[in-house]
Amino acid sequence: MSREATLTERRPPWVVFTHHDDPWLAEETAELKRQGGRVINLNGRELREPSALFAAFARELRFPAYFGHNWDTLVDCLHDWHGHGGDSRDAAILIDNADRLQSAEFLGLFVSVLCQAAWRANLQLDADGAPNEDTPPFTLHFAFLLNNTPPAAFAAPTSNGMDVTVNHEEGRLTATLTGSDWPDGPPEP
Repeated sequence: MSREATLTERRPPWVVFTHHDDPWLAEETAELKRQGGRVINLNGRELREPSALFAAFARELRFPAYFGHNWDTLVDCLHDWHGHGGDSRDAAILIDNADRLQSAEFLGLFVSVLCQAAWRANLQLDADGAPNEDTPPFTLHFAFLLNNTPPAAFAAPTSNGMDVTVNHEEGRLTATLTGSDWPDGPPEP
């Protein structure tokens, strides 16, 4: 099932690949800010190696000292962000100059990790799929901003991520989680 990309709603798709000058991006980031959310920019030039990627996320998002600089703790720190000093605002994390990541061997894993973190933050479900009573959900989405590379060029490496499915929508490539382990929302009461 394909859904229109969003940076302002707590629903999939969680990751979007688009051009930096896409009017959709300007509209979504403006709306997010109007709603009291924030936009955080990372530079894709700094994310070409996992160690540099972890350092950039830790620095720009002010992760706690216990951040382990690995994929699992990246998921944990992103979805627990508000619990360890991040404010309570919704957020979109934009990765500028993302063209540079197309050939990164870890791109599929990276997108899967971002999707998992967004799924957890947006829905705040515990391991059993029930709403987490201690932490309110918050909107968290990621956008890879491309300069010259068509978004479709990222389809194959992105879909190599665990449980990731990609769709082409209006010139954008979107990624979300697929399968029974990743429902779109909390279970009905």
